[in-house]
Amino acid sequence: MKHIRNFCIIAHIDHGKSTLADRLLDFTGTITDREKQDQLLDSMDLERERGITIKSHAIQMEYVHEGQTYILNLIDTPGHVDFSYEVSRSIAACEGALLIVDAAQSIQAQTISNLYLALENDLEIIPVLNKVDLPSANPEEVTDDIVDLLGCDPSEVIPASAKTGLGIQEILDAIIHKIPAPKGNLDEPLQALIFDSVYNPFRGVETYFRVINGEIKKGQKIKFLATGKTYFADEVGTLKLTQFPRQSIKSGDVGYLITGIKDARDVKVGDTITDAVNPTQNMIAGFENVKPMVFAGIYPVDTEEYEELRGAMEKLQLNDASLVFAPESSAALGFGFRCGFLGMLHLEIIQERLEREFDMTVITTVPNVSYHAYTKKNVEETIVVNNPSDLPDPSKLDRVEEPFIKASIITKADYVGPVMSLCIEKRGAITNQTYLTPERVELNFDMPLAEIVFDFYDRLKTVSKGYASFDYSPIGLRASKLVKVDILINANSVDALSALVHADNAYDIGKKMVEKLRELIPRQQFDIPIQAAIGAKIISRETVKALRKDVTAKCYGGDISRKRKLLEKQKKGKKRMRQIGNVEIPQEAFMAVLKLND
Repeated sequence: MKHIRNFCIIAHIDHGKSTLADRLLDFTGTITDREKQDQLLDSMDLERERGITIKSHAIQMEYVHEGQTYILNLIDTPGHVDFSYEVSRSIAACEGALLIVDAAQSIQAQTISNLYLALENDLEIIPVLNKVDLPSANPEEVTDDIVDLLGCDPSEVIPASAKTGLGIQEILDAIIHKIPAPKGNLDEPLQALIFDSVYNPFRGVETYFRVINGEIKKGQKIKFLATGKTYFADEVGTLKLTQFPRQSIKSGDVGYLITGIKDARDVKVGDTITDAVNPTQNMIAGFENVKPMVFAGIYPVDTEEYEELRGAMEKLQLNDASLVFAPESSAALGFGFRCGFLGMLHLEIIQERLEREFDMTVITTVPNVSYHAYTKKNVEETIVVNNPSDLPDPSKLDRVEEPFIKASIITKADYVGPVMSLCIEKRGAITNQTYLTPERVELNFDMPLAEIVFDFYDRLKTVSKGYASFDYSPIGLRASKLVKVDILINANSVDALSALVHADNAYDIGKKMVEKLRELIPRQQFDIPIQAAIGAKIISRETVKALRKDVTAKCYGGDISRKRKLLEKQKKGKKRMRQIGNVEIPQEAFMAVLKLND
């Protein structure tokens, strides 16, 4: 066990984490020249294109140092805030972490939040200054920032360049000398932490785990503590680029397990694996069920594709257990699903995977968060509102609570004003402001999650010219004055466009929505009124004017009453038309609601 090192890499998006992992694999000879490719651990096309890690990966390397072979387990982590629970479990499976900071961009918000996670788990931190070969790099200043953040010695910061391979030898030596060997007791009952799972269509769910105590043997009867189910370990092994089956995996090591589980929801990240006959009494701390934060309706463009969409969603759920969905129907869009996501990036990824992997074109309704509504009865009843149409009648409503987050934004000092006004516009309350350096400021806000769901991230990047970085964590529910804004088109309510918004913003949002819809809804033979309403009260209206035939063209001269008669006749016809007319809403209209500030 003293020759094993388990470590992860923590960094902000695009600071060179996956490239550094590639260099480490090259240097230790884990991969052959033929297998080489950039971002080797990012297996999805989407990950390569966007340059982000969506699914965490693990890989084992062997490295000979001073004549002794060491086993290094790299547990890669996603960098995006949506997947912070998965990051926390990967960190819990390690003893050390490489903290990578881009020499050109310095410290960003997610670097700090993931660093705090690592420090909470008592990990040994090795600071690495990456991309020192860039012309825009500023190594001295960024080294000072890292020293201020960690309180370490400037000589401990390793300058490196993942692109050219500079500093890789020093990083590997630091991993061996600084990161402690895993502690664990071979004689205790089996206790292992699940940090990831992957669905394999031929073999079921492959579970990735780190053994804390005891050992796991092939053929052993095991039990998952959170779900309480028992299985047989059909195969265990270690993770190189391909899987290497072994007879047993001992404490301190990382490996994979195949039990023939067919449903990804049965394997929960953060769960404890133990022996079914002689179970451990201690479940590994920190386990929680993944809770979706953002909800949106996903509907097929063609209603006949509903069953195909269900099949596609089920297949996606095999790969991604954090996606939840339930069938729902809408008067405007037909049958579809109300889906729960970890955040907006997660929603985008699911939408894109549906289009790429399953050729499904879908309409996504306005995303919203999960609210708690309390009714006025003698016995207080809580209703969880995931869809605006679930909100009880305002006369029966006592109060509505919405989820709040603690947001941390790091930006240049020049942009503090615009960033603050954006956050205050989004109902944020500033709680703290810290100058990390004379140039860089960290701002902390408490703000409603619903406000950052729409376009907050894009606008934050706009007001800070791309400099601000953003990170958040949930802090519970707070009572808010929320109202439901309905959109009526030709006096019919369109449920897919209704939204729950704060009472102070309702008028502005309603006005913007109807103006946007007026531009997008094509003109018909009759006037189409577009209205925004709160309950029975109309707060805004726009009209799409009718296309009209010039019925008076053939009347020249003569008495006005002849023209009047023709116009009256036309007016009656238009009125009848409007009563029975049906307005087709184009798909862009549903998407436009997401871009109200453009």
